[in-house]
Amino acid sequence: MQLGTEKRGAVFLAALLGLGVAAGPAAAQQIDLSHGGPVEVTAVQGIDWLQNEQEVVARGDARAVRDNVTVTADELIAHYRKKAQPAGAAPQPVQAAAHPAPGGSGIATDDTEGNEIYRLDAIGNVHIFTATDQAWGDKAVYDMDQAVLVMTGHALKVQTPQEIMTARDDMEYWSQRHMMVGRGNAVVVTNDGRRLAGDTLVGYTTDPNAPGQNASSQNANASGRPAPAARPAAAHTPASGAPADPLAVAGKLQRVEAFGNVQVRTATEIVYGDRGVYVPDTGIARLLGHVRITRGQNQVNGPAAIVNMKTGIATLISGPSERVHGLIMPNDAQAAASQPGGKAASGNNPPAGSPTGSMPAGPTGKMPAGGKP
Repeated sequence: MQLGTEKRGAVFLAALLGLGVAAGPAAAQQIDLSHGGPVEVTAVQGIDWLQNEQEVVARGDARAVRDNVTVTADELIAHYRKKAQPAGAAPQPVQAAAHPAPGGSGIATDDTEGNEIYRLDAIGNVHIFTATDQAWGDKAVYDMDQAVLVMTGHALKVQTPQEIMTARDDMEYWSQRHMMVGRGNAVVVTNDGRRLAGDTLVGYTTDPNAPGQNASSQNANASGRPAPAARPAAAHTPASGAPADPLAVAGKLQRVEAFGNVQVRTATEIVYGDRGVYVPDTGIARLLGHVRITRGQNQVNGPAAIVNMKTGIATLISGPSERVHGLIMPNDAQAAASQPGGKAASGNNPPAGSPTGSMPAGPTGKMPAGGKP
């Protein structure tokens, strides 16, 4: 069934997209399509309602808007299903109908009682954004059940007020878990120019709705793990009506975990390792496994390193049975005198304020049902 081929067709899928989640006020401006009010879908080339396939397809400069989240792409496909009936509830009959949308700009459908959207596919020139967070890719799948966005294609990027993450293979954005994952030459660059790269990066942000979230972030323990999350609080609207602080609205970057070919850059050094964790509040990154620090032609190697991204000082840490060693070019006395981190720290005592404890074993995020787009 074709719903419309007007120059700017429109369909309002209020009941179809109602997921049974209360649409109360929320402070966060994260990319979360799993709850809220009706979704307005518009397209230049028209919208097809495929009832047998239980899909709604919008083509040509397609746009979907739900509350504060907007999705644009060459094509959008909304997959829907029957809502699960509460135990003991009698099924309600559904009457199919289609009629012009208010204002005559398209078609409004009310053959949507008892249905819900469980997945939204975006194909071609995908851009998903709120007032604070944005994401770009060639293809995207949003899983409503898990509130996770998975993107693939070229030039993958997620941008928040505090950092930009890019990746080559795929990216995940978990709004309710406050987590981003980048795979394949993933890079995080903070708004103050600090850079962390690896095969896989997992970034965690604070819950913007939790009271005292800034204090919780600052009190993260030495391993970079966050303090126990406080219970969500009601959204706060500034009394003056002024725009909210974007960091407070979107959530603050709490830590970044890196896995495989990890690389940290300072103004004068590059530090490599197998895995690492970075805590923005302290500016400290800790790297483990085949660590090497290079400055020009000079290099020192060891089992671990502490990098202070604020001061630019990298310190190599020796292990209980492993000595640090290095290569210093004899024709550069000045570089030798200022060898990365000065002399290696003795024993296992890292500089004060550095993250300690066990390193993460790997990303905990799981791909949503249905796999990659």
